[in-house]
Parts: sequence; structure tokens; C-alpha cells
Amino acid sequence: MIDISRFDLRPLTADMPLLPFCCADKDLNEFLAQDAKNYLEEMMAVTYVFIDPDKQQIAAYFSLLNDKVAYDPQSKGIWNRINRHIHNNKRRRSYPSVKVGRLAVGEEYANSGFGSIILDFIKREYAKGNRAGCRFITVDAYRDVTKFYEKNGFEYFTTLDILDSTRLMYFDLKNVKEQLKDS
Repeated sequence: MIDISRFDLRPLTADMPLLPFCCADKDLNEFLAQDAKNYLEEMMAVTYVFIDPDKQQIAAYFSLLNDKVAYDPQSKGIWNRINRHIHNNKRRRSYPSVKVGRLAVGEEYANSGFGSIILDFIKREYAKGNRAGCRFITVDAYRDVTKFYEKNGFEYFTTLDILDSTRLMYFDLKNVKEQLKDS
């Protein structure tokens, strides 16, 4: 497991010089190089980078944006499962969430547990520092990484997207909040 304490975590800013980054996914490389600052400027997503100070390169990054978990009449069973964990008087047709828009680990740092560490970091930060109300983390996971998200406690919203190139998945932050309270 990689020790991320040796990396500098910084929010990407409009004037920050972009250090080198390369992962196995061309789209994720292009997002960081071409779109991340535009998303920031348009107030659509914030990207955070883990910088390896020894090599002066980006080891990993993730982007976050606001989202919501909303009722879908075609997936009543899953909605009922979500609502079981919410008090009756607090149940709504939608719940606030944060979406992991992008998550990428550089090739040099791949298969080190870095991605799971990033997800754990996001879970803890939103569970303990919930400034605006956020119950869930969501992700539109590419088909080839759904197992990674499953391993990290994410569940599928629906089976209707089983043949799609991405699957909508969620994680209930209430579980982490309870763990933090007990520790």
C-alpha cells in the first residue's frame, strides 16, 4: 500500500502550472490536460491533484461535483433499499450527494492502492466535514472499473444500465459517519 502522506494534495487552480501526468486511460489524461480548468472556471467541478514532490509530477487526481440521488420509478426496489436507511420523516424524492466525476492514478503509481486511498479520503472528508448536507457519493463508473468501486463499497443504482458503457453507482456516507463516531 502506498504512503500518500509523502504527496502534496492541492486543488487545481486556474493559474497552477500543470505538471506531467499519464495514466492508462486516454480520456482521463485528456480531461486533466484540456478540461479540468474549464470545469473549474465554469464552476462545474473541482479537481484535486496529488503531487509527487520528488518527481515533480501528478501521481493521481480526482474531480468532484454536486449531484443528487433521485427516485426512479423503474428501480423501485433499489430506492426502497436506500430509503430503509433514512428515517421516515426525512425521506425525500432526492438526496444530496457528491459525484466523483473523474478519478485517475498515474501509470507509475497504479496497482498500489492509491485509488482506494483516494476514495477513503473522500468518504472521510464528506462524512466528518459535511458543510452543506451530503448523504451519498455517486459515480458513473466505466464498465472496466466497476469491480474497483464494488470493492470500495459502492452499489449499483439500477440494472437498467447493465449493458451501458458506464454504470451508475453509489456509496452511503452514513456508514462512514457511524464508523468515525465509534473510533
